[in-house]
Amino acid sequence: MKIYGDRISGNCLKVAWTADFLGLAYDWIEVDIMKGESRTPDFLAMNPAGQVPVVVLDDGRALSQSNAIILHLAEGSALIPVESYDRARMLEWMFWEQYSHEPYVAVARFQVRYQGKAVADLEPRLVERGRAALQRLEDGLATSAFLVGDHVSLADVALVAYTRMAGEGGFDLADYPHVTGWIERVEQVLKIN
Repeated sequence: MKIYGDRISGNCLKVAWTADFLGLAYDWIEVDIMKGESRTPDFLAMNPAGQVPVVVLDDGRALSQSNAIILHLAEGSALIPVESYDRARMLEWMFWEQYSHEPYVAVARFQVRYQGKAVADLEPRLVERGRAALQRLEDGLATSAFLVGDHVSLADVALVAYTRMAGEGGFDLADYPHVTGWIERVEQVLKIN
């Protein structure tokens, strides 16, 4: 298996973390998005959307979109709850991550860290929605160790990727003690630093 990704991307890291946690063998092919390497004809032939990550499976089939990839890789593993309601809750968090978390927390981080924008110059609505996303996580973690009960799932993998880097976008994680404790637990289980 080959994983095409950029290590600055939380979406790419969650694919690597899932593969590592599951003990899957893969070759990492670094794609520098800042240099436009995901827009070359060869890359676009694998993923016409021009986005990382992309996984090329051993049989040559390509798959993109980080949450689809980690769901495929983790099929049948402990990262996917067996009980159907818990599995649906995991998917609920994963869908929410791409719609209501990543577009704000990750975008703020990218603008500050990689585009050099001052935190004070971020669009107020971006900051407001990023804080709301972090508060939603804080509330969701108030009564359980992980997002779906007492065990790490793909919901945690998907959401920890950018949450753990939220400070780089100007969000103070000290305001979210349940979130900071959860980040530490997920990092420990997944063995990420």
